[in-house]
Amino acid sequence: MPKITLKTHIKTAPQIVFDLSRSIDLHKISTQHTHEEAVAGRTSGLIELHETVTWRAKHFGIYQLLTSKITAFDRPNLFVDEMEKGAFKWFRHEHLFTKTDDGTVMTDVFEYESPFGILGKLADRLFLKKYMTDLLTKRNETVKEFAETDKWKKVVK
Repeated sequence: MPKITLKTHIKTAPQIVFDLSRSIDLHKISTQHTHEEAVAGRTSGLIELHETVTWRAKHFGIYQLLTSKITAFDRPNLFVDEMEKGAFKWFRHEHLFTKTDDGTVMTDVFEYESPFGILGKLADRLFLKKYMTDLLTKRNETVKEFAETDKWKKVVK
């Protein structure tokens, strides 16, 4: 099973980074290139423990639906979202926030399993792991941009 771990240093308090990371509105901004739209469950604001969100997005030229649920929540230290329905066989995404002397280290641990057995494993090696890494990196760059400026006030209310 592929595992992606990303660390992003952000020069602001963990509370701000935590809330930006669970903001449905900021997620929409960071995934404009995939035309991502929240269509069910929590569709705006800050997602909370046990809430779900269903995303409609275009990946690899095909519109897909993906529903994830917040299964663990300890503000401002961590939250976890896990797939309930979607194109993956399963996924689990841990969001960890560690206070540093000059801000926060945001760590993403994204583990998933592709469907279709050996074909899924081949897709992982050929392109899917890189695609998912790039998607998460773009999202983290957006979180950092908003967190280190006053932009965060527009999406965290």
